[in-house]
Order: sequence, then structure tokens, then C-alpha cells
Amino acid sequence: MKYNFDEVIDRNHNRSSKYDERIKKFGTMDVIPLWVADMDFKTAQPIIDACEKKAKEGIWGYTSRPASYFEAVQGWEERRKGWKPDTELMSWSLGVVPTMSAIVKLFSEKGDKVMIQTPVYSEFYDVVEAWDREVVENQLVEEDGKWHIDFDDFERKAKECKIFLLCNPHNPLGIVWSKEELKKMADICIANDVLVVSDEIHSDLIFHDKKHTPTASISDEIKDKIVTCVSATKTFNLAGLQASTTIFPNMEMKKTFDRFWQKLEIHRNNAFSSVAMEAAYNEGEEWLEQLLTYIAGNFEYVIDYCAKYIPKIKPNRPDATYLMWLDCRELHMDDQELRKFFIEKAKLGLNEGYTFGRSLSGYMRLNVACPRATLEKALGQLKEAVDAL
Repeated sequence: MKYNFDEVIDRNHNRSSKYDERIKKFGTMDVIPLWVADMDFKTAQPIIDACEKKAKEGIWGYTSRPASYFEAVQGWEERRKGWKPDTELMSWSLGVVPTMSAIVKLFSEKGDKVMIQTPVYSEFYDVVEAWDREVVENQLVEEDGKWHIDFDDFERKAKECKIFLLCNPHNPLGIVWSKEELKKMADICIANDVLVVSDEIHSDLIFHDKKHTPTASISDEIKDKIVTCVSATKTFNLAGLQASTTIFPNMEMKKTFDRFWQKLEIHRNNAFSSVAMEAAYNEGEEWLEQLLTYIAGNFEYVIDYCAKYIPKIKPNRPDATYLMWLDCRELHMDDQELRKFFIEKAKLGLNEGYTFGRSLSGYMRLNVACPRATLEKALGQLKEAVDAL
């Protein structure tokens, strides 16, 4: 079927954090919310149909997880990425961030160091510091708008770390790491006995003929040292259903992880996430292919608009995610001035760049997973605000 991503859907007062938490986040409701990473699009029709069928049953008791659930994950990874993970090594979790938090707690000790690559989304800091571990930053290096890994710094810091949290592909920079880059990072970690946790939640949102490489697919040696986190929630706009899959390198780690959640009595899908995830993986590709084309068009629209009308703001061209990294340094504002400018003058709710890297300044993150009309209005407001400076 043909999906209409131009449809503008009123999400106000429907318990959407993106819209209904604007006062909490920005101090006002009078902003276009383009921040938290969910989409303003309805999901694929087969997913809606599966949830409607479940709703009509009228009985939503404790939910079992059939073998077909993880088989659907396995089939998706094999079809889309050429990787066939073992379903016996898969665990369910509420989400990728809770998974990473649990792994930091379970496989490191208080005071241990955990490496992240900044700028990276702020939860990478949170899940480390929540358990009294120390964040070590391998800062990505920017040259002429392109970002790359400082491998000398990476290797030096890996020697002192217990865990490396890898964002593959990268949020907020939209980088699709090459097989060579992933292998080099993984080899350094293996040589220094560093556990790699690969967050691959954005791995279905890939553009410009790039190809996602699952970190664990590179070699048998690397596979035995990688924990992989995947989910259909970002891909199909299902984050509110809370479900992810963690793929472990061995049964011992899986059992340790599962015991942790069982002690909290958190080990079942809810009734709707169970059927929604299977429908997404088994029947969602038609919707996804149309979505990717639409978001790629939104990227180009923002790039062209800024080049013509707001040249002081320079957006990147992401190869992954639906998030754009805006270089606003030519506005010559500090972080608080920039936040105030976007909220009060442009009336836009974006994510501040300094939350992705504590030494960064002058950047904002823009979510373009919305109808083109919303982007047009938002960029028009931004142009007027910049012109008025």
C-alpha cells in the first residue's frame, strides 16, 4: 500500500512526551517539538492491524513469548543485514537504554571506567554514572563538518576501561561506521579485555546507499566479545510499547542478565508489544522502504533551505537515523543563549548539543521525522529569528 507521510496528525493531549511534556522540557507549550527521537508518522498498517486484533480480544493477561518472537528478530537481521544471530542467545528487555544500564551494573564494579564516544546521546552518560562508574570520553574529531575517530586516543583510553558503549550507527551524527572502523575498535577492545556493548537501535534507518554492519558479524573472535542491542521501536515508531532484544555472546552472560530482570519481576512483553514487534519484523518492510525515501527528502530539504536562507546554520547530511546535527557556532552564542534563542525567538524545541558532549558548544539536534509541512514551518520560524538578530 501507499503510505501518506505528509499527513499532519495532531498529537497534542494524546499522552505523547514529545508534545505534552513541552512545559517540562522547554518551559512553554509554544514551540514546535522537534526533539525526542520519535516520529510524527503512523506506523505500518500490519502493526496497527495486529494491535487492533489484540485489543478486540478484550483479555490482556500475562503474556507468553512464543519461539516465533525471536525468530522474527533473527529473520529480520538475516534479510536486512546478512547476519543470523542465535535465538538461544537472545533476551527480551524493556528497551536498549535499560539494557545498557543493566549491563553496566552487572559486568563492572563501582569505580570502573566505561568509554563512550562523544558527542553521543546523553543516556550514555546516565547509564554509567547511575551505578557510580566513571565516564571516559573518546571524543570524535570534527574537520570541515566531518567527524572521525581518534584511534590513538581510543587505544590509550581502552587500556583503562572495563566496558565500551558503542553507538552503531551513531546518534546524533548519523555516521554509519565502516566494517574496517568497527573491526579496529573491536580489536583494540579485545586486546584490552574491554566488553563492547553495541547499541544498534538505529540500524534500520540507513541512507545514501550505505550498509549497516552488525558489530558482532565481523568475525567469530569479535562475535564472542560483543553484546548487541536491537529493537524495532525506533524503526517503526513503537517506543511507547517498550521492547528490545539483547543478543549475548554466550549463555553465561545471558543467564546473568535474565536473572537480574527476573528478580525485579520484569521479564514479559506487554500484550501489545508482543504482537506489534512480530508484525513489524515480519510485515513492515514495505512501510519502512517508503519511510526511508521520505526522510531522505527531509534531509535534503533542510540542507537546501539552510544553504539558501540560513547560511549561518550548517546541518550535516546523516547517513543514518532521522536526526540532524546543526552547527550553530556562527551565531556566536553560548549554550544558554542558544537554547533561549531557539525556544523564545524561533519557537522551536530541539535538543541542545552540549547534552551530547559536555565539552561541546554551539550545536543543536533536529528531529526531521515529521511531515514536510512541519519542517517548512519550523525552518521559516528559524529564518525569521536569525534574520532578526
